Amino acid sequence: MPVNLAPLDPASLLPVGGIELGWAEAGIRKPGRKDMLLARITEGASVAGVFTRNRFCAAPVLVCREHLAIDAGIRALVVNTGNANAGTGATGLADARATCAEVARLLDCAPAQVLPFSTGVIMEALPVQRLLAGLPQAVQRLAPAHWAEAAEAIMTTDTVPKAASRSTVVDGRPIAVTGIAKGAGMIRPNMATMLGFIATDAAVAPSLWRELTAGMAEASFNRITVDGDTSTNDSLILIATGASGVAPISAASDPRLGALHGVLLQVAQQLAQAIVRDGEGATKFIEIVVEGAVTIDEASRVAYSIAHSPLVKTAFFASDPNLGRILAAVGNAGIGDLDAGRVQLHLNDVWVARDGGRHPQYREEDGQRVMKGSEIRVCVALGRGSASTTVWTCDLSHDYVSINADYRS
Repeated sequence: MPVNLAPLDPASLLPVGGIELGWAEAGIRKPGRKDMLLARITEGASVAGVFTRNRFCAAPVLVCREHLAIDAGIRALVVNTGNANAGTGATGLADARATCAEVARLLDCAPAQVLPFSTGVIMEALPVQRLLAGLPQAVQRLAPAHWAEAAEAIMTTDTVPKAASRSTVVDGRPIAVTGIAKGAGMIRPNMATMLGFIATDAAVAPSLWRELTAGMAEASFNRITVDGDTSTNDSLILIATGASGVAPISAASDPRLGALHGVLLQVAQQLAQAIVRDGEGATKFIEIVVEGAVTIDEASRVAYSIAHSPLVKTAFFASDPNLGRILAAVGNAGIGDLDAGRVQLHLNDVWVARDGGRHPQYREEDGQRVMKGSEIRVCVALGRGSASTTVWTCDLSHDYVSINADYRS
């Protein structure tokens, strides 16, 4: 079960003007389940994306990058689960393009105005005919209020659908932000397996929107890890439809941007943390804060060294306060001039290590008390500078091994 993740309330999800969502049971991998999502986007929307840096990226990622570069104005998104269309060569590219062409025909737009996404098993041929056959069903269901169904339609090993909404006021008018995401394993977005789609009815100039999207990824989906693996298909798409009627925000200096940025970040971080809370086999949600670094990059290296350590993650699963493993991970982060004698370690309210060694008043039962909880905060102070960062991760359990051993069964 996900760690302290409340069931999704469809009534809490705000429709976003200029976005319609439909789904289908196309039988991509298994019959009788939602496995395709189609989104229709109003003309003139700003659409930006951030994608995996995995060099073995999937065919739909290549096509998305190509279509965004053409800059013809994106009018639709299509997502299939059950098959990643990765490691499929020229055939996979042809299938992704055929999908875009059929969506374009059905929605009366150009193929270059369609972005395709896939998630699921790698190095298996996409059953493209099933996907194409399911598209009319998705078109018939297009409606603004289908965010909960959309979240369900993009799930793979997720145990619950993930969606979030916030609202704010700009120029006296209400602005909605709603997003969905999927991901539970093969998660260490490096942009950003993970898919995320966030939309608002605010109007933002395309160049500024691209900057905001990259920054949003860095502060949310690029700050999570379940298992340290970067997928071939990771994608994050942000859409600003402009349907609210508020005058466009075109510069970072625009004072109206602050309110919008705030709710966008809240939605992005809530979705990112939901992925960790629903991590494959996760029983604990762990926040890792690294302070006193020289640079943010240095702080991130330390945070991820802790978050990716199987020894650290399994100790958390077992509630075993073998906390020297955390110090070992700090020392293994590749900071050649780190002064271990200046490092401090806290676990929630417990001061574990002072000046690089066990705190004289630290008691193991205090460490175990913290580790038995489902929400744990690890704070490491390096004593080198003023930079800091936060990473969210989970423990590593027996179920993670079982889920991935049986993934294709």
